[in-house]
Amino acid sequence: MFTNNQRQEERTGKHGTPRLQYLQELVSQFQNATDEETKERIVANLANFAYDPYNYTILRQLNVLELFVDCITEPNEKLVEFGIGGICNACAEPKNVATIVEADGIPLIIKSLSSPVRNTVNYALGALYYMCDYNRATREEILRPEVVDLIERYAAAESVSVSFSNLAKAFLDKHVHANT
Repeated sequence: MFTNNQRQEERTGKHGTPRLQYLQELVSQFQNATDEETKERIVANLANFAYDPYNYTILRQLNVLELFVDCITEPNEKLVEFGIGGICNACAEPKNVATIVEADGIPLIIKSLSSPVRNTVNYALGALYYMCDYNRATREEILRPEVVDLIERYAAAESVSVSFSNLAKAFLDKHVHANT
């Protein structure tokens, strides 16, 4: 459920931790974490906050979107999954897309399409779906022939994964076939 100032105030109460402070604490915990499981838990938690427009400004202020991009460069598949999940959750907002583009996230998201983790692929498809609408340069970077070819293969792979197929078909219908 999306939050607004009134709902946030009701949920935190008089003695609760304000959202900015709570998210800052999570970022600090991530930066100080030494074990992978703790990092995974924190990034998953941050990704859950990325779906709500109420948090978008805070996430940009705390550089959480860049943290998500950094996570998808890690060898740890869970960090990749949760990082790309956070990116996907935040991509409906053009300012968030701008931040991700500036952090050179598009090539990393495209690379995530080849992940062995199904959720990672789904999140990458969803992120690219929204990012194509950002601007012409972003669209051209995403709609390179090799990327479209891979997405077309996912669209045809209904017997392997209905979710890949459906997301890929929606992507192609909106961004490729609509322009032909």
